Amino acid sequence: MVIATVREWRDEEGWGVLDSSETPGGCFGHFSDIRMDGFRALSPGQQVELIWEAPGFAQDGYDYRAVTIVPRSA
Repeated sequence: MVIATVREWRDEEGWGVLDSSETPGGCFGHFSDIRMDGFRALSPGQQVELIWEAPGFAQDGYDYRAVTIVPRSA
């Protein structure tokens, strides 16, 4: 896992962009990949632990896609 920062998150659409040194240009993240109870959403600036993949095609314009997102405790 790598540490990433949420660049933007769209609650109404259930996705956002995560930035890490290993995912230049950003990583697409979907709410279904967030490991937490209840309503799964993130906030810009929030730190998360990230497992990502490079699927070989652009996911909504991003070369990287999250597989697992774990919000970090403050």
